[in-house]
Amino acid sequence: MASEEVVVVEGERAGAEIVYGAEECYKSSVELLEELGFPKGVMPLKNLVECGRVRATGYVWMKQNTPYEHFFEATNTRVSYALEVTAYIDKCCMKKMTGVKSKQMFLWVPIVEMSMEEPKSKKIYFKTPMGIGKSFHVTAFMDEEEKRNFYLENPKK
Repeated sequence: MASEEVVVVEGERAGAEIVYGAEECYKSSVELLEELGFPKGVMPLKNLVECGRVRATGYVWMKQNTPYEHFFEATNTRVSYALEVTAYIDKCCMKKMTGVKSKQMFLWVPIVEMSMEEPKSKKIYFKTPMGIGKSFHVTAFMDEEEKRNFYLENPKK
C-alpha cells in the first residue's frame, strides 16, 4: 500500500515529502513534470518505489527497483535511467541531474540538465556535463492526449 509522509533526514533530503509505492510514485512524478511544464513522457519511469521532494531547495529524487532503458522513437534515442534519478527543479528546468544517460553513437552520455524556455515552448533542450546539448520537439515526449491538446493550441500554419 502506498503512503506519503514527511521524514526528518539530514543533508539534501531534510524536510522532504516522500511518497512510496509504484502507483503513488508514478502519479507524483507525472504531477511534478506537469507542474514544471514538461510533457508526461519525458521521464517514463513506471516501476518507482520511492519519490521525494524538498520544496525549500527544489531537490527531487525517484528510486526504482531496477535500472530502466527506454527508446524514444520520435527522437531515435535510447535513454538509461539508473536506480535513482535526482535533480534540482525550477519552472521549466531540471538541473544537476544524476542517473540519466543518453546513448549517442556508441557512448552513454550523462544528461545533467533538461529545460524549456517556457511551459508553452515547442522544444526541450538536454545538456551534458560538457555543456553540449541537443533539443527535440516537445511532441516527441507527449502521449496522444497531450499531442491533441498541443496541436489544438498551436495549429500548424
